[in-house]
Amino acid sequence: MERSNRQPVFSGADRLARSAAQYLDGKRFGLLTNHTGITRDFRSTIDVCASQSAGKLTAMFACEHGIRGERQAGVLFEDEVDPELGITVYSLYGKHRAPTPDMLEPLDAIVFDFQDLGVRFFTYLTTLIYTMQACAKAGKELIVLDRPNPLGGLQVEGGLLREGFQSMVGGWKIPFRTGLTIGEFARLVNDQSGMNCNLQVVPLEGWTRDMEFPQTGLPWTMLSPNMPTMDTARVYAGTCLFEGTNLSEGRGTTRPFEQIGAPWLNGKRVAEAMNKRGLPGVVFHPVYFTPMFSKHQGAICSGIQVYVTDPKTYQPVRTGLYLVEQVQKMHPDHFAWLPPFKEGSKSFIQLLTGSDVVPQTLHEPGAGEKIADEWDKEAAEWAKTREPYLLYE
Repeated sequence: MERSNRQPVFSGADRLARSAAQYLDGKRFGLLTNHTGITRDFRSTIDVCASQSAGKLTAMFACEHGIRGERQAGVLFEDEVDPELGITVYSLYGKHRAPTPDMLEPLDAIVFDFQDLGVRFFTYLTTLIYTMQACAKAGKELIVLDRPNPLGGLQVEGGLLREGFQSMVGGWKIPFRTGLTIGEFARLVNDQSGMNCNLQVVPLEGWTRDMEFPQTGLPWTMLSPNMPTMDTARVYAGTCLFEGTNLSEGRGTTRPFEQIGAPWLNGKRVAEAMNKRGLPGVVFHPVYFTPMFSKHQGAICSGIQVYVTDPKTYQPVRTGLYLVEQVQKMHPDHFAWLPPFKEGSKSFIQLLTGSDVVPQTLHEPGAGEKIADEWDKEAAEWAKTREPYLLYE
């Protein structure tokens, strides 16, 4: 783990562990978290909340991947009893996507602690929105323990979500890459929505917007089963677009989202074409891989691996869009957008991109650059919109 010479960074969970009474005194509270809720000294936020004496932890809530990160992407589950603490864990990734009034009735507050990625597709953000709405309606306090944006807080990239395209992978009108911490995001949504949630953000200490996660000195945990490393995090905002296609996005391999491929793809030709574009901060290299699950399970895939050579200049969204465009151009008879999950609903690429522009126009000459330029304009305007909600320099 890279260590910084700057002052140490402490998360909201670290501050809660240090002075729980300041936030929880006399409160019966629930905890919405998962395996990413961890302190600087490797204590689970679950353990922190269960062991403090200021308030009483009476319930827990789990969203995608489960309370301790035990479930794969998209796996639904029901309520359960935590075997260690013997208290109910309410599922927010099954029959319910938000706490119900019955779940909230015995509580004074909910503590929310997740390491977000700073990318719109991550479902933790949408779970936060739904939880804020539920707490506002029930008159309950929501305490968000802030954490760093792993990609830093300076750059924003990608188009805005359009009305009518909201889903679990896009819950608010924000760009692909937000440049916000999860606490800043909560402040923005609370104000823009007018929901008036009783929101308290426990801020970071020592974090500045130019810091990527390795510079914080905080322990990295797999943000999800398919987000194992910082290398994955850097490319995800762009290569996640392949989830909406018939290519493997590398799920079922040790390099998800860094490797893209299919049995019919000519990885060498795609890598050569992409390298000729001279995109900043990135190199493409041909690879072969065999997914152990998900798309093309058990089949040998020809593909490319994305190597980020300069995180400061690398543009993941533009790069990912150009890569989809290149594959579509070179393999028009094989490439396809995945159909909607349900008849009459939006396709996944529409939900990911937040509009129907990409599937409808990307095949046209020069469309990739045109779309990316328009997205850049939207992101630049939105960067001004977010300014009142920023907590850090």
